[in-house]
Amino acid sequence: MTLIFKLIRGLALVGASGVALLLIAGWAGWLRGTPPADLGARDGRLKPPSATDNSVTSQATLYPDHPQRAYAQIEPLRYTGDGPAAMARLATLLGSWPRTTLVTRQPDYLYAQCETRLLRFTDDVEFLLDATANLIHVRSASRIGRKDFGVNRARVEALRVAFGQMSP
Repeated sequence: MTLIFKLIRGLALVGASGVALLLIAGWAGWLRGTPPADLGARDGRLKPPSATDNSVTSQATLYPDHPQRAYAQIEPLRYTGDGPAAMARLATLLGSWPRTTLVTRQPDYLYAQCETRLLRFTDDVEFLLDATANLIHVRSASRIGRKDFGVNRARVEALRVAFGQMSP
């Protein structure tokens, strides 16, 4: 069991004061985790899915033997027109997205950090342009914890809707 789950389980046992301590830990930044050192695109691929149910990626099928492939599978973003222009629109969207910081902006790759509302967990979100297929691949993963309770999938789907509503 990970340290964070042991902490949460322990705090749950102490009731309301435990919840208060957990909220304080979140607001103090103790639940943010450390940015992974192995993010980025390599040979047209983003990092594989996490080993637990806390990530989604549009490239999960590239890892057929991965134990979380089915859980992690999500569709890429689709666009029409110019790929770099689509990435620029996506960068603009990420720049205005609540609790999101755009960390890396390249013509074919974007990396953002998203903070959850209540406990301020930080998730890493990457986008990779596949201009030949008019796709933008995506990977969104929690830094800590074994489950994300669907937060990464919900984020990507909300971004997909907002991106689809932007004019090319």
